[in-house]
Amino acid sequence: MEPDLHPAARLYAREHLDGALSRREFLARATSLGLTAAAAYGLIGLAAPTPARAQEEPQTGGTLRIQSDVRALKDPRTYDWPQMSNFSRGWLEYLVEYQRDGSIAPMLLESWEVNEDATRYTLRLREGVTWNDGDPFTAADVAYNIRRWCEQNVEGNSMAARVSSLIDPETGEAREGAIEVADDLTVVLNLETPDITLIAGFSDYPAPIVKEGASGDPMENPVGTGPYLPEELTVGVKAVLVRNEGYDWWGTEVFGGPYLDRVEYIDYGTDQAAHFAAAEAGEVDMVYESLGEFVDLMDTIGWTKSEVVTANTLVIRTNQQAEIEGMRPYEDARVRRALAMAVDNAVCLELGYADRGVPAENHHVCPIHPEYAELPPPVFDPAQAIELLQEAGMAEFEHELISIDDNWRRNTSDAVAAQLRDAGIPVRRTILPGATFWNDWTGYPFSTTDWAQRPLGVQVLALAYRSGEAWNETGFANDEFDAALTEALAIADADERREVSARLQTIMQEEGVVIQPYWRSTFRHYRPGVIGAEQHPTFEIHVYQLGLAA
Repeated sequence: MEPDLHPAARLYAREHLDGALSRREFLARATSLGLTAAAAYGLIGLAAPTPARAQEEPQTGGTLRIQSDVRALKDPRTYDWPQMSNFSRGWLEYLVEYQRDGSIAPMLLESWEVNEDATRYTLRLREGVTWNDGDPFTAADVAYNIRRWCEQNVEGNSMAARVSSLIDPETGEAREGAIEVADDLTVVLNLETPDITLIAGFSDYPAPIVKEGASGDPMENPVGTGPYLPEELTVGVKAVLVRNEGYDWWGTEVFGGPYLDRVEYIDYGTDQAAHFAAAEAGEVDMVYESLGEFVDLMDTIGWTKSEVVTANTLVIRTNQQAEIEGMRPYEDARVRRALAMAVDNAVCLELGYADRGVPAENHHVCPIHPEYAELPPPVFDPAQAIELLQEAGMAEFEHELISIDDNWRRNTSDAVAAQLRDAGIPVRRTILPGATFWNDWTGYPFSTTDWAQRPLGVQVLALAYRSGEAWNETGFANDEFDAALTEALAIADADERREVSARLQTIMQEEGVVIQPYWRSTFRHYRPGVIGAEQHPTFEIHVYQLGLAA
């Protein structure tokens, strides 16, 4: 596709040159609507890098040990943690891949085209890709996966939120005519309503591509298009990938690699002190994420630090549908607003994350998102918070704030609880180990959850706050919000979408849906000589890029 023929690309170029977009967000938006990264860079007068190839060519062979949570796998469309996907990326690949520079690159797709109102997507598959069992990868496989993603009634299937424009609301499945297999290498998607986020959603970690007919845990029959195979998965202990020597990986000519013979994910729990000790002792070669004081400590052992400024965050949220002793304490917006009003987000950033980020505004749209609308900052007024609780008859109610037992999420939750107590609001803290916390993370009445970055703000709002979605842990259901979100998903122009985003952000604040205190920079350390391990804004580990210096 020629870049000067794409109206959205012309619009994005104009906005970027006018200073309305960062380069990262420009690249995310332009590439998601069909421009190649090279064409997108060209529109802003830059030469495109080659993001998939390492700057230094690694040696072939070797083992890389990564500190990471090791979680059980399940049906990929129900993945609810990036660590699951980082392991299965060894053999299950994606249609597209989100890059560190913000662009969306083709992977199993060679290209895609989007019509002007984002209601028709033409997906063109890469030629010559085979499954590791020898069968060709075809459009039928892609259609099968998208149909599965549309199955709204499958518990935990968050992909349904990403493909809602393809779903028949009466059946909860793919709408008739929504998914067309045009030929062996072409799939056409016909959307009921415009949706500019579709391709970006295909890059998200619950979207790995399985072979037609596959279902359930991919460990049971590890057929995929990637260059590795799973050798071991012991939950909470260790997961191992080994090079699939009997498979001629299609991606070598395109991306380079794979380089390593073996990748080991080793679980040291959630205590950063244990992660640091493992690094210092030479038991691991890279960590999943460096946090808090350990960012500086990791620097002292001579490891390389990689940092990205992100839209990663956490929310301290109430569940509006939760019942406690026969009542729903958080269905009253006055209670929710009071909790938010009693918390100073800057204090949460300082005490919970050592000021390694910027304060947020309780609406889950980040300044780096193109549709971000600047609103007045949240009101911090503990006295008014008590008045609201008294008005709601909830001034004496004791809240139980639940968090995982780690450092930054626990510390941030402690900072929130301390401020609530300072305001005169009764609150007790419950801290759970990770294995327990994540068993019921959407069901707690009042708890803390971290959220990864998505390229567009409306993606996050659709995943987390639209009525009835699998990841809607707040129980928020608001017709006005849902209608405005549908409107926003159809608008490619950032300035126009920003007007609708302002309404969405305002509703979030006025309804007290979440306390969302800060946006955090994220860090990863790895020992010298490791290649391809830089921190990714959504914590992805692209195993085919990993290697060791010669």
